Amino acid sequence: MSIDVAASGLLAQRVRMDVIANNIANAQTTRTADGGPYRRRGVVFEAVGGSSHGSFSKILDEEKRGKILGQGVQITEIIEQQGDEAFIQVYDPGHPDANESGMVTKPDIRIADEMVNLIDSSRAYEANLRALLSIRQSNSKTLEIGRS
Repeated sequence: MSIDVAASGLLAQRVRMDVIANNIANAQTTRTADGGPYRRRGVVFEAVGGSSHGSFSKILDEEKRGKILGQGVQITEIIEQQGDEAFIQVYDPGHPDANESGMVTKPDIRIADEMVNLIDSSRAYEANLRALLSIRQSNSKTLEIGRS
């Protein structure tokens, strides 16, 4: 059970890192197959199993009574940034996608923010990996004790 929780965290963070890397790679993309500039994407997570509604103390009380059985995390959707805030206007009259006033519409992707998100996701991935390795080591010790 706890292996599934850690594994779901690994998968979710791997997908998040892929999405962030895609955002960084397309930070200057002004024309996509859909016809407009690239739109920044983000990953939405959701807890699997258990209850996540109510106050923190209520959730702890339910946990003590055995009512919560968390089963990990899952990705519910990958969303695209919408509206005018998804883009910035940059003056570049020599760009092939510049309008008559020399303005180019580019995705509003801040590389520094994406790098912080990438570091955060990488550390969450490492934490899930360490948890998985600890579970494996604990299971191995249990089997070793059982053989004795």
